[in-house]
Amino acid sequence: MQTVNIVHEGYLVTTDKQKMYLDQIHQWLSEESYWAKHIPYKIVKGSFDNSFCIGIIKNDEQVGYGRFITDYTTFAYLADVYVTEEHRGKGLAKLMMKTLMELDWVKKLRFMSLATKDAQDLYRQFGFTEPLFPERIMQVRRPDIYGDQNNTTFS
Repeated sequence: MQTVNIVHEGYLVTTDKQKMYLDQIHQWLSEESYWAKHIPYKIVKGSFDNSFCIGIIKNDEQVGYGRFITDYTTFAYLADVYVTEEHRGKGLAKLMMKTLMELDWVKKLRFMSLATKDAQDLYRQFGFTEPLFPERIMQVRRPDIYGDQNNTTFS
């Protein structure tokens, strides 16, 4: 897979996992996100290890992150996208999305999807739309799965 490193106004946008800070990614997801509150570190590590990741780094701080869950040939699901609050409003999420969407292998994917509560305008800029046939989409939802620290589902 192609590795990207872009320096933009003092920020490093990278797909090199070795340059990312997994502990900081876990902290943000488990404490700040609305979708993964209380997510255990080992779950974040597993998802990080098994996904195509992109990060934004500034002064040894992970200020942005996102990942594609993908087979690299037909499908990708975009997940866990964030930019920390103090770094928002600088076009970083847009730069991260532009970087992802310009990857050669991503351009060849037949289908990409994501779920978001409040960033529809960002993703529309990159071709994401509401499902054409929402009645065909099914899901299993377990929104509180990480809230129960005794949960052994992912052991």
